[in-house]
Amino acid sequence: MIAPAVAEKSNESFRDKVLRKCGESVEMKEKFFSKYAEQIEALSREMASRFARGNKLLTMGNGGSLCDAMHFAVEFTHPIIEKRAAFPAISLMTDIATMTAIGNDADYSRIFVDQLRLLGNPGDMALAVSTSGKSPNLIYALEEARRREMLTIAWSGKDGGRFPDLADYCFVVPSFSIHRIQEVHATLVHVLWDLIHIAAGAEDVI
Repeated sequence: MIAPAVAEKSNESFRDKVLRKCGESVEMKEKFFSKYAEQIEALSREMASRFARGNKLLTMGNGGSLCDAMHFAVEFTHPIIEKRAAFPAISLMTDIATMTAIGNDADYSRIFVDQLRLLGNPGDMALAVSTSGKSPNLIYALEEARRREMLTIAWSGKDGGRFPDLADYCFVVPSFSIHRIQEVHATLVHVLWDLIHIAAGAEDVI
């Protein structure tokens, strides 16, 4: 027997819902990028300078934020524009064997910090992506990155959690909606990637 459809809580049509949700997303992006435009420029130039010196980027995240962190890394290792240079970036989430070994033998909160100690060097860059800024495994990694004299970068949402105190550059999406936060982070992936290449001397073609 097919269950009866759940009654709508309002008279809002699905078309109106689509437009409302998209409007909320656009509004949050405009609010975020208006606030952080200057800091994004500064970070773009700093990262371009470090890539030029041979430093690398290490990225990390959990769940949906893991996907954003991986997306940012792959854009550098395999640029979507043919003439753009590739830069060294490593996602600390792609080696499932290492992650599960650390989680099983030690603790899940150590899965990033232990890899970072092995792969990170002074001058490198560490990016932590989270919607809350409260994930212990990311907090430990940012703390270790600072001890190793790496550039620390954090993307978060809500009130930023612990990230504002741990990152040289911290970008907080002022929303408690996980979807709105991740939509802004996904846009930041492309905006920051593009500006880093422009700061490195590439033509502004997109």
